[in-house]
Amino acid sequence: MKTFARSTLALGISLALVSAANAADFADMDPVSLRLAHVVNEQDGFHIAATKFEELVEERTDGKVEIEIFPNATLGDERTLLEGMQIGTVDMGVITNGPVANFVEEMAVFELPFLFPSPEAAYEVLDGPIGQELLDKLSEVNLKGMAYAERGFRNLTNSERAINTPEDLDGLRIRVMENPVYTDTFRELGANAIPMAWTEALTAMQQGTIDGQENPVNVIHSFNLDETQNYMTLSRHTYAPAIFVMGMPVWNQLPEQAQEVLLTAAQEAAEHERQVNAEMESEQLQALRDAGMEINDNPDMEAFQSAVAPVYEKYGEQFGDYLPRIQEALK
Repeated sequence: MKTFARSTLALGISLALVSAANAADFADMDPVSLRLAHVVNEQDGFHIAATKFEELVEERTDGKVEIEIFPNATLGDERTLLEGMQIGTVDMGVITNGPVANFVEEMAVFELPFLFPSPEAAYEVLDGPIGQELLDKLSEVNLKGMAYAERGFRNLTNSERAINTPEDLDGLRIRVMENPVYTDTFRELGANAIPMAWTEALTAMQQGTIDGQENPVNVIHSFNLDETQNYMTLSRHTYAPAIFVMGMPVWNQLPEQAQEVLLTAAQEAAEHERQVNAEMESEQLQALRDAGMEINDNPDMEAFQSAVAPVYEKYGEQFGDYLPRIQEALK
């Protein structure tokens, strides 16, 4: 126990020295304020990642780089945020992978249904060479990919009926992200897939102009979707990353030592969010059950996987060699 205590103390001293050294690197830097935007509320995992990032960056730059967080789509929807980053009117954000894939098509390989069998499998690919290659490709569209946070495994909710097989989806109006892979996936499952921004979807669910949506448990819980959605199916049909992304116009103006801090802080904040999401999911599911939502824990996964086979036929070669490389990495 004494050895462990000494080791812990040594580690603490080491981290403190590194932090002090980092802060010293910024003594002559002019202060910078960066606006980090996202489209969800303060209870969401994106905000957890953003606030951790803010804490790490401000500590390690001795306050010379300040992060100002804009939640709740106050600066626009995700496409608007990305376009703003490209031209320098928005500094950075935590953005769902689906909209990012509209700018770099290969990023949509992660959206393929039932690609990742577990969160750990996804992290291995995202944090490895394949994930980094795809982050680097964002520079081709004037964006800087920094790290993969997560939206998580997506699940289906609706206001009409319990869903156990694809046949149960027949005719339901399901909101999907504005991404063709999601649209095609849900059309193959038999739904009337309706692409729309998340802010519009919330209103559409309240008004009953759509029947359902698909998102991870943390989103379903933080937005109180039990108020409009009576049924959830734990389909875990897609693992959706999210990306810490910055506009190249702003990135290129930062000194190298600030860029290094931002990159490491983004990765650490992403890993922090993943851990928090995992810890909170069972509590969130219970809270949704207690609120009256009927949750199907064990749908017919084989039927769902079989139904989306045409999506792989359509997109399998569209993402260059990324799909076979991911599949090989997962073996």
